[in-house]
Amino acid sequence: MIQRPQYLDNLIRFRDKQLIKVVTGIRRCGKSTLLELYRADLLSRGVRPRQMIALNLESGDCLEIETPQRLYEVIAEKLLPNQMNYIFLDEVQRVPGFQKAVDSLFIKKNCDVYITGSNAALLSGELATLLTGRYVEIKMLPLSFKEYCSAFPQDLNRERLYQDYLYNSSFPYALQLSSPGDRRQYLESLYDSIVVKDVIARRRFPDVAMLQSVVRFLFDNIGNVSSTKKMADTMTSAGRKISVPTLESYLTALTESFVFYQAKRYDIKGKQHLQTGDKYYAADIGLRYCLLGSRAADQGHLLENVVYLELLRRGCEVSVGKVGKSEVDFVAVHDEGEEYYQVAWTVVDTDGQTLRRELAPLDAIRDHHPKYLLTMDPIPVTSYNGIKQINALDWLLK
Repeated sequence: MIQRPQYLDNLIRFRDKQLIKVVTGIRRCGKSTLLELYRADLLSRGVRPRQMIALNLESGDCLEIETPQRLYEVIAEKLLPNQMNYIFLDEVQRVPGFQKAVDSLFIKKNCDVYITGSNAALLSGELATLLTGRYVEIKMLPLSFKEYCSAFPQDLNRERLYQDYLYNSSFPYALQLSSPGDRRQYLESLYDSIVVKDVIARRRFPDVAMLQSVVRFLFDNIGNVSSTKKMADTMTSAGRKISVPTLESYLTALTESFVFYQAKRYDIKGKQHLQTGDKYYAADIGLRYCLLGSRAADQGHLLENVVYLELLRRGCEVSVGKVGKSEVDFVAVHDEGEEYYQVAWTVVDTDGQTLRRELAPLDAIRDHHPKYLLTMDPIPVTSYNGIKQINALDWLLK
């Protein structure tokens, strides 16, 4: 079992705090396993098994739990008086109105509540209103490249591991499948499960084929700046007529289910987000290969996708930067300030033109926040007028 210390440490830090711990992320990214690791940690610290109540609301054992009242009753009858009870509710969004049960448990002094969900809408509407200021969200992603590498001997070629990481998928269970056919079957099943359970069932989209077309379009255009109107026009010209409002509904559903992440554009000079020209990044590149096959992909854009997700893991709020007419791949904001990132597969050419082109947007930024150029070029850290060029794999593994 791959350890996920980044997420586990968050749960440990918030233990027994008067907050509901909400773990969100795409289906099968490791949320259930994280709770298993946390329960093992609790046992190692002296918590007794009887103090822990764990329910997976999508398992066959919980199918009869269909209302918040029943959910509360099932848990309440197992609570131990005068002791702390640790309550774990996996895929809690399956129970309509679950928020009422969670709130009723939360107000008990001897209940520490942990819930997981595969849809961002879990934290909208009633839960946000009912529990404002009383929950903390832990945003979980599939395996990082560093976590993926930890499953292999340290002497393996890391460039090859990186390609395997993309092609074979960053979903934890995919590591246990050695056959390409088995991995493909698993990813197809996972994708179908996400679409059926987390997109169609919630939004009740009547045109599944159109949803599939939107997904394929997004996978085929990772890292491309585009407005929803341009996207709709492109799909329509390709034979899949779709209106802008319909496309926006599909995009919202796919980002709520964490299949894709939306990076909004940010005017660095004007210090404000822009209304158009967003980018979409995939939660897992393996799903792209599964759906599109071996269709050629821009390796620079795929690397950009990996870097974007890694910045999210490191706690950054990430936007696509605009400086004048140029684009900076990422503006990453965290507790200590801002950082700027440009990502390219390589900047090595005969006349240095590629390097100059990639450095130009960073050079145009007139502040003193750190600036980085990440590439796959096998060179030591190099500085150009304060801009550090770093090997992307070094950066991902640090």
